[in-house]
Amino acid sequence: MTGKGVTAVVNGMPVYVGSLGWAAEFGFAVPQAYEKLQESGKSVVAVFSDMELIGSVAVADAIRPESPAIIQALKDMGIEETIMLTGDHPVTAQAIAGQIGVTDVRAGLMPEEKLVAVKELQGIYGRVAMVGDGINDAPALAASSVGIAMGGAGTDAALETADIALMADDLEKLPYTIRLSRKTLRIIKENIIFALGLKIIALLLIIPGWLTLWIAIFADMGATLLVILNALRLVKIQK
Repeated sequence: MTGKGVTAVVNGMPVYVGSLGWAAEFGFAVPQAYEKLQESGKSVVAVFSDMELIGSVAVADAIRPESPAIIQALKDMGIEETIMLTGDHPVTAQAIAGQIGVTDVRAGLMPEEKLVAVKELQGIYGRVAMVGDGINDAPALAASSVGIAMGGAGTDAALETADIALMADDLEKLPYTIRLSRKTLRIIKENIIFALGLKIIALLLIIPGWLTLWIAIFADMGATLLVILNALRLVKIQK
């Protein structure tokens, strides 16, 4: 059941394993012990039948130790907002967000709701990059301005829809990728200006008759050399 959980027949009885919200749809109240687990940053998976709430399984995503530093690095680079979109319970999501330094959290989202959230953010900020690894992230990755998938842990759907795949699952590559992309775009613009500028100068020299064969060769070869040398500056960008 997309965004809810799974169901199977065990000894002739339907058994459901999924979110607490799904259990609530069957009329089961959430025990206080489950809420405490959520407040500690764990995701609680309910196990229930049509007649009773059998129990639960609490799982927790291990927070990468570098995550807080990565979030801060993105802010230092001028990224306006870092926002968490998750299908986890809001209490669990807030607990995790507090540990990594994210203040804007949108939790309990279905795949289509993540897609709506990305489009809403694009309306506010213009360009939005989405980082994800699950099949639930695929629609949002496809709709974002730049989709970034975690290559090692990511699902095939996420990898196929993303524009960039971090194959080593190294989040530290994210700020580096942004720096490299910005520098590349700036150098492309500079190279276009260099190339066109020399061509225009050569054309203007035709009018008074000052353009010689050697100047024409310099304008052609000079533009090529300038573009190559300028592009080599990308080698200096450190991870």
